[in-house]
Amino acid sequence: MPNSDDEKPKGLRTLWNLLGPGLITGASDDDPSGIATYSQAGAQYGLTTLWTALITFPLMAAVQEMCARIGVVTSQGLTGILRQTYPAPVLWLMVLFSFPAIILNIGADIAGMGAVTNLIFPAVSPLIASVVFTILLLGAIIALPYSRFAAILKWLCAILLVYLVVPFLVKTDWLSVARHTFIPAIQFNKDYVSVLVAILGTTISPYLFFWQATMEVEHIKHKQVVIDKRYIKDVGFDVDMGMLFSNIVMFFIILTTGTVLFNAGIHQIDTVEQAAKALEPIAGPGAYYLFAIGIIGTGFLAIPVLSGSLSYIISETFGWQEGLDKHLREAPAFYGVIIVSLLVGLGINYIGISPIQALIWSAILYGVTSPVIIAIVLHISNNKAVMGKYTNGAWSNVLGGLALLLMTAAAGFMLYFQFAA
Repeated sequence: MPNSDDEKPKGLRTLWNLLGPGLITGASDDDPSGIATYSQAGAQYGLTTLWTALITFPLMAAVQEMCARIGVVTSQGLTGILRQTYPAPVLWLMVLFSFPAIILNIGADIAGMGAVTNLIFPAVSPLIASVVFTILLLGAIIALPYSRFAAILKWLCAILLVYLVVPFLVKTDWLSVARHTFIPAIQFNKDYVSVLVAILGTTISPYLFFWQATMEVEHIKHKQVVIDKRYIKDVGFDVDMGMLFSNIVMFFIILTTGTVLFNAGIHQIDTVEQAAKALEPIAGPGAYYLFAIGIIGTGFLAIPVLSGSLSYIISETFGWQEGLDKHLREAPAFYGVIIVSLLVGLGINYIGISPIQALIWSAILYGVTSPVIIAIVLHISNNKAVMGKYTNGAWSNVLGGLALLLMTAAAGFMLYFQFAA
């Protein structure tokens, strides 16, 4: 009879090996800018937005699974498919909106990492810390081959586990948590709807669609797998676990700030460093340091995903050599886009654009493009000429359709609140 102690590690290893691009994509969604959004939701409205984690999970999983399946079946990223099967204006519209949105997001994340470092080490200037982080990120992205780079990103996902610890360091009313999780308490006013729109825009972001598809292509190249129903099922499992992990972290960040900051009368959080600093006198140094370290770790995870997705978009548009598995000399334009995106993102911190302003404008651009890209993803994944026998099932179309409707409504509300209200 096999030893149970031997079976358990083997099972865990098998599970870990099944996780890859989906886990990285999901975890990178909880970047410093996302943490700021969730912290504001918790500080402003307590636990009343916890239910959104139950809504966003199936919608995220459905859209990301479609993107993953497109990459697996076609061996191309979304931009490559767009260039082949859609009118040129559609492709250029995506590039036009994606570039500034991702750059602003990178800038906000770098600024957040620098500001939090200054909180932990007051002698280190936020701007100096931001420069150091940018150099470290560029060095890692350019120097490391894809297999090592992907492995590092995969292990960095573990940093997000710190947010699951913080609520247990403070007094938490778990009955109230359960009630607000399963019974939505919606307030029909501008501020509350704005928070809901921000949560949707933060969790269902277009750059994740492009990254998911291209990473599946890279993964196939290195694993040399056989594409069949079994492999498609494994990819779906990876995506589901990644999106579940992302939403659990989101849930616990709202829970932490909704319990600690809201109850302490701190209702306005504009940046991640404000959230971390506000926790210290109330929840203690343990919660403060865990929250702050998580912000730095998620920046190292998310910024390569942001810059990488932008580089794949641009490179596929112009037909350049691309791939994180290539050396700088083999794909200079591909890495050039990554270098420029990080340097411009860093430069935003020096020209007077605040991180919160960058987040607002990137959210607007994401909100406008998300419905269009989701509609295109739905069309591609139902196109038998492209997908063959791996077209959408009924549930994929239902959940994808709901995501399209919600993101369209979110875009409308976002634009209304920003320019009309």
